[in-house]
Amino acid sequence: MKKLLKCTNTVVPALLLMLLTSFLQSCELGVTSRVKEPYKIGAVLSLTGGASFLGNPEKNTLLMQTEIINQQGGVDGHPLELVIMDSQSDPEKASAAVEKLILEENVLAIIGPSTSGSSIEALPLSIKYETPMISCASSHKIAQHMYIKRPYSWVFKVAQSDSMAVEAIYAFMRSKGIKNIAVVSIKSGFGLSGMKELSQYASEYGINILGKEKYSKSEKNFKSMLKRLSALNPQAIINWSIGPSQVEIVKAWKESGLQHIHLFQSHGFGSVKNIHSAGGAAEGVYLPLGAVNIAEILPHDHPQKEVTMRYSKNYKKRFNEPVNSFGGHAWDALNILVQAMEKAGADKNRIREEIENTNNFVGQGGVFNMSINDHNGLDRTAFNMIMVRNNTWALAE
Repeated sequence: MKKLLKCTNTVVPALLLMLLTSFLQSCELGVTSRVKEPYKIGAVLSLTGGASFLGNPEKNTLLMQTEIINQQGGVDGHPLELVIMDSQSDPEKASAAVEKLILEENVLAIIGPSTSGSSIEALPLSIKYETPMISCASSHKIAQHMYIKRPYSWVFKVAQSDSMAVEAIYAFMRSKGIKNIAVVSIKSGFGLSGMKELSQYASEYGINILGKEKYSKSEKNFKSMLKRLSALNPQAIINWSIGPSQVEIVKAWKESGLQHIHLFQSHGFGSVKNIHSAGGAAEGVYLPLGAVNIAEILPHDHPQKEVTMRYSKNYKKRFNEPVNSFGGHAWDALNILVQAMEKAGADKNRIREEIENTNNFVGQGGVFNMSINDHNGLDRTAFNMIMVRNNTWALAE
């Protein structure tokens, strides 16, 4: 700016001189009040591999919400910098990505991983390096130490737990007089955890499990499995899985003419894309879902109506597809983290404390109330029982 002044040899009118002086002062002020340092956060998502249907809506949501937050001034004036890494749906690669984000990228917190298996594999690193991690997966084992029965200090999760989904299903079954059932699950962290919860809560709700089956990711012959279970005369069959298998089971159920036996899915079925992939076979299937999936049909006085409608509108406009549970988990994780950072700044321990003190946070998956004894902050009321009707979601009857 000084060089510019030296080159000016002409007589400048008084008004122009005043404007020029004001401009130079504002430029100097801008130099002294630089944009605050970015707050860098990491995300480990299943962008490729078998769980990519989880990771891609999570990625889309994080990119969209980060842009919105930065347009609104960032976090206390600090722009948010997001570093996303692909776990390739592999627990070991998820752990490697978490470690790289902490040690090389120096992130303040981690969002993800997308799946239960990857989250459980990676959580020791969050604890070791004292970096908050907010998982987007559902297993209660993520946020609850399996032996001492209390949360891992640095680990949180936003997805409703599989135990809550089980209780929602069983409560609905009890209201409909369904007592005798069969259960099947995929051999994965998600599936095996669900199977355990289904067994654990059965007697509490007066449910008799007549038969159980587990299958691998490569399983193709679901008709034989369903035939064996139908021979036990269950009133309903519950499938606990994510990925293509849950759609193939729906097709096998329909093609085998087993509609007289109610089919229930886990909350992992929570994407309209699964209904469409089933090609009409999903009509009548039941499952528990969070409010984010059914924003349009929620009552006007529902506490999540406003936030779910706004997110749904923004997402559809940006990506030309409907929202689902998985993107909703990313929305909750990011906004809970941002709320904590607004109070704690860049202090990891204080961020952890503020996440733990999350109270009455209205999100996509429910209304969160975390505590030192609860690093999920949700209960069974975070689920609504839904059925597939006319190729979309409807409140269960």
